[in-house]
Amino acid sequence: MCIVLKVIIDFDGTLTAEEEQVIALAKRSLSALADEVLDVPLDVLRDDYDTARSRLLGAPHLHGWYVNGALASYCDEGAFILNTTTLQEMLRGAPCYEAAVARAYPAAEYDPVVDCINALFHRGTAQLVPRYRSGAREMLVALQEHEAREPLILTNSLGDKVSRYLDALDLSWALPVLGDTRQYDMQPGWPLPMGVSIEPMDGPHWLADPQHPIDLRRRDYYRALDRTRDDGSALVVVADTFSMPGALPLAMGIPFVLLRTSYTPDWCLHAVLAHPLGRVINSCADLGATLGDLGV
Repeated sequence: MCIVLKVIIDFDGTLTAEEEQVIALAKRSLSALADEVLDVPLDVLRDDYDTARSRLLGAPHLHGWYVNGALASYCDEGAFILNTTTLQEMLRGAPCYEAAVARAYPAAEYDPVVDCINALFHRGTAQLVPRYRSGAREMLVALQEHEAREPLILTNSLGDKVSRYLDALDLSWALPVLGDTRQYDMQPGWPLPMGVSIEPMDGPHWLADPQHPIDLRRRDYYRALDRTRDDGSALVVVADTFSMPGALPLAMGIPFVLLRTSYTPDWCLHAVLAHPLGRVINSCADLGATLGDLGV
């Protein structure tokens, strides 16, 4: 019997060109904050955003998106993640902003700032028309037509939202979506399961390099990946960013393919290429050959 390879492809930034949409997303987020949460002039908020962004990019290895007190991603790994971490830095850096967010999100699932940023992201991206990368549709068709490969779309968003976006590709079949995976949901009290290991490690952290320890304690994402291979399928994950979607699969023995983009930092490229199951592609068109090189 042929073992099916499920090719798990991240939506935002991998199928879509998020670098072309991030400015619009940031504008929508700042407008919503100014009018609905903080009650401050938009021009003031834009200046605060630009100041926070410059501070992050001045030392990106020192800044990232924190959830439950643990680092989910470094700020320079993606266009959307830079916007997310800039908003976090801006809101946490001003006591009056943080207090206003706490009033707006009194029953937060994580903490008020994280919940606010999540809400801004999901609302903002829902209002954007996806801009698909060159070759994205052709890549999905080739995977679907392969007798032993099955594309599966990965997202932290709800599956129904992404399924609506995928309609724009005008495919002749419905792409399955692995949604609400919460790659960012850090669980500091969660012990890594047996078989989750990567070298070099420091406790639950993979030391991608001396400046970039990556926390692997992503319980919900682990469970989503583990369920996906319950039927005996082999997996490979393809994404444009590293810490959230890529590090844990490699630690689970699942191949990871990083799509190099205009915003991909060198440290991510080096970390992926240093692992025997890691690969880097320069375009969607390169994926088929890379899967063959991996022997999957």
